[in-house]
Amino acid sequence: MQRLAMDPCPDWQDRAEAQGFRFLGADGRPRWRDDAAYRFTATDIDTLGDAAQQLEDLCLELVERIVAAGDYAAFGLGDLACTLIEDSWRRQDKNLFGRLDLTWDGHGAPRLLAYAADAPAGLHDASVVQWEWFDSHYNHGDQFNSIDDMLIEAWKHFGLWGHRVHFACGGDDDAARGACDYLRGTAMQAGLETGFLPIEQLGWNGKRFTDQEAKPITVLCKLSPWDRLLQAAIAPQIRTSGMRLIEPAWKLLLSHDALLPLLRQSFPGHENLQPVDALPAFDGFTPVLGVWIVASRACGLGIQESRPGQSHGNEDSRFVPHLIA
Repeated sequence: MQRLAMDPCPDWQDRAEAQGFRFLGADGRPRWRDDAAYRFTATDIDTLGDAAQQLEDLCLELVERIVAAGDYAAFGLGDLACTLIEDSWRRQDKNLFGRLDLTWDGHGAPRLLAYAADAPAGLHDASVVQWEWFDSHYNHGDQFNSIDDMLIEAWKHFGLWGHRVHFACGGDDDAARGACDYLRGTAMQAGLETGFLPIEQLGWNGKRFTDQEAKPITVLCKLSPWDRLLQAAIAPQIRTSGMRLIEPAWKLLLSHDALLPLLRQSFPGHENLQPVDALPAFDGFTPVLGVWIVASRACGLGIQESRPGQSHGNEDSRFVPHLIA
């Protein structure tokens, strides 16, 4: 695992922007670094992928234990949230995406920092945009990135034929809208009928949730996190509406701050769950290795780096691409 200095490629940003990607964040700062990249060996990627898959499997096992015991005390959730979690898990509602954030210096075992289990931030970057970068720079090597193909394939197994899948996010959130458009595109490539609405325009006709045309919504892929959705006025109607939600409500357990302590308690001594004292630095930057999970399978890598001492996700962090060589 190495951090490389790179010469920016003159046209790859144009190619990515043609797919609807926005390189500037809401603060007007670039979201990417195009003067650096991380290089991994195939063995490195096997280590990261295997660690992420083990962690995903442990997370699913933990959810099963919690629901079977009916013990949600560590999460501080209300009755509605707990009921929705149990309903969705027992129905075996499928999940689509998530990102396991790991730290690793290329030696020993990668360690879990957090699980972004109910948020698509960075998905577009790590998928087709990162591949455009790779395709613009290299005619050899590879990238840990089958995210796009896996998303398209996953939609085909959700059992949604005959339904219109509505995609919703906050109307004033450009980053969420970009992720929403990207996910909607993968569903369309899978052959599904889709629609979009700002989540603020989600209607209620007394029995069902409705779109802008007052047509019932049977499937909603929501880009707003569950904890925010449960605070909205529509929350009490979710269970009786018959509307299927993606991500499912059981993801509430995996996106909660209580997850990591419970994993360590439930699987003591696991090498990927050991506490992290400090993030390793490469050329003065600390990378967080976000391994993307699609339909509970590890399938791609997106890296965010910042200066040592800064929190992950701070305003100065940037996405940095990677390659396998």
